[in-house]
Amino acid sequence: MGLWNKLTNELIDIVEWTEDRPEVMAHRFERYQNELKNGAKLTVREGQLAVVVNEGQLGKGQVADVFTPGMYELNTQNLPILATLKGWKYGFNSPFKAEVYFFNTRKFTDMKWGTAGPATMRDPEFGAVRVTAFGLYVIRITDPKTFLVDLMGTKAEFTTEDIEANLRGKVGLRIKEVMPEIGVPVIDLEGKVTLVGEKIKERIAADFTSMGLELCEIQVQDIGLPEEVEKAIDQQGAMRAIGNMQQFGQYQAAQAMRDAAQNPGMAGTMMGVGVGGMLSQGMGNLFQAGAQTGGGIAGTAPAAAPPPLPTAISFHVAINGQQAGPFDLAALQAQMAAGNFNADSLVWKAGMSGWAKASEQAELTMLFANTPPPLPV
Repeated sequence: MGLWNKLTNELIDIVEWTEDRPEVMAHRFERYQNELKNGAKLTVREGQLAVVVNEGQLGKGQVADVFTPGMYELNTQNLPILATLKGWKYGFNSPFKAEVYFFNTRKFTDMKWGTAGPATMRDPEFGAVRVTAFGLYVIRITDPKTFLVDLMGTKAEFTTEDIEANLRGKVGLRIKEVMPEIGVPVIDLEGKVTLVGEKIKERIAADFTSMGLELCEIQVQDIGLPEEVEKAIDQQGAMRAIGNMQQFGQYQAAQAMRDAAQNPGMAGTMMGVGVGGMLSQGMGNLFQAGAQTGGGIAGTAPAAAPPPLPTAISFHVAINGQQAGPFDLAALQAQMAAGNFNADSLVWKAGMSGWAKASEQAELTMLFANTPPPLPV
């Protein structure tokens, strides 16, 4: 060091750190021969901690006093540990040899982690499944003494790059241990990444504490499943959609019948909606058949398709002295058009004690509203 720098450092009595690079975690204050003056002014800014080390000795017993944000005059009153180490009973002579380390206590975000290989999870539905995962974690320094001794050592500066690879490996390894034990079914993992992150944090936070760090958050950004498991999940979703389509068709028919019963003039509209419900039901059956045979709408029709589901309302009808049916509302209207069914026809459905006239059934009254009588023979 040149004479000018030597003289300048001897005159300066301000000890501070004004670093603004976001990746720097800790910094050693540089002074000529590490000499500090009696009464030197120490400035610790918000988001910082400072540690005074006795003559550069990093043993646990030599890392002396810790300073929180504020302004301090370095003397025996605010350097009690250092004064004890140096044997200062009645004060000290200037200058004295010590090192000052500053630590950035803000949160360090966007730290990446990932499993080095798949972790095997046992799922009640899919059995043993090999799962990968990756994401981000957030840390900050909470114990500067431990961080200095165990991680930083004698480095003049410590950045996230110096520790990220080490922590990424630790996190990835621990997550491979935790994933099989979190108790979340494979099919629900993507929808519960926040819960998965919380469970992982609970298990590995102690590893960070032992290094002087706090693990503030674990974010799971993606969970990788085997291709065959993803296909099975997609098929289950398609089957649920088919079931919803069938239920929607039945709901439409029920709503239309209710409205028509309240307003007989809507019989024609009700029949149209009823047919729409039947079409929705038929489309559900078509998709279901395609899913079961591995084909789609454009594929070859299966040899034996399942029968359509029963509609919401159906009646047996006495035609020419013979029991016929059951007929849904659309089929009954067709029988009316053919002259085989009218208001005096006897009908029966499940739950009735016996045969009764169609005109006496509330569900059928809308069929006869504004309907001309049968043509004379």
